[in-house]
Amino acid sequence: MPGLLKAMEGFFIIGVVIAVGYVAARFRIGGPSAQMVLNKFSFFVSSPCLMFAILSKQKLSVIFHPSIIVAFLSAAAVGILFVILNATCFHMDTADATIGALNSLYLNSNNIGLPVATYILGDPTLVAPILVMQQALFTPIGLTVLDASTTGRFSLKSLAKQPLKQPLLIGSLGGIAISAISAWAGHFVVPDFIFKPIDMIGASAVPMILMAFGMSLKGGRPMRKQTDRAATLTVVTLKNLVMPLIAFLLAWFVMGFRGTELYGCVVLAALPTGQNVYNYAARYNVGMTFARDGILLSTITSPVVIALIAALLS
Repeated sequence: MPGLLKAMEGFFIIGVVIAVGYVAARFRIGGPSAQMVLNKFSFFVSSPCLMFAILSKQKLSVIFHPSIIVAFLSAAAVGILFVILNATCFHMDTADATIGALNSLYLNSNNIGLPVATYILGDPTLVAPILVMQQALFTPIGLTVLDASTTGRFSLKSLAKQPLKQPLLIGSLGGIAISAISAWAGHFVVPDFIFKPIDMIGASAVPMILMAFGMSLKGGRPMRKQTDRAATLTVVTLKNLVMPLIAFLLAWFVMGFRGTELYGCVVLAALPTGQNVYNYAARYNVGMTFARDGILLSTITSPVVIALIAALLS
């Protein structure tokens, strides 16, 4: 299965970049604040540029493909499941529970999703609906809860202002707006001398996030005793096993998808948790170990699940 092997190359590449971040931390390259600087720069500058560059070049029919319904419902289902399990079993505070929910539902649609969509599914645009769903819905909700739970302040006024505090959402909505304007005009409306710098800055987002994640691994063992192992194993199970199963049921019975559409929905639902979750945890200084362990285990086990899905449905 050459397509599957190509997708596994994507996981290997990601592992190498994470390892570079770990080695850099071991040698104290960049000093003690390097990880924080990478996280903040990616959150406020690089990632918004990346979202704008990706979505502005996509057609609206691709961005709002019907598969977005499957992606939304399956992600929402596992997020709600974790909230219920937390209320009954883990009893984490609101901030940590939010990180757990994001760990369960947030897909690594950029640096793993793109190679998987390209090499296994044969169409990189299949990740566009996931990008929109996550940046327009789940990220604003998650960051709003994190903001309110860490500052202790919440009001309708602060809720209305929340989108202005989310550079990723601003970049995503800007990209969708340019896509719509370009479709109306019949050509891409952003001049190259403006778009290319944005695209260049956006290209730095993924390696920054991955290296910052690698730096976080220094000095800590995954699943160490003081972390909640049960909660971590739960989010990995929800993300890598339950979410693809729900996506299959929704795609088959609700949407009536068959063939490549069904296959694509299930494979993309099996993507590991996105490193953005750690970026959000670091931004608010909550649940960082929990986020790191969930992402790491999800990324390690996801290739096995994707290989099984490819063997059964491809």
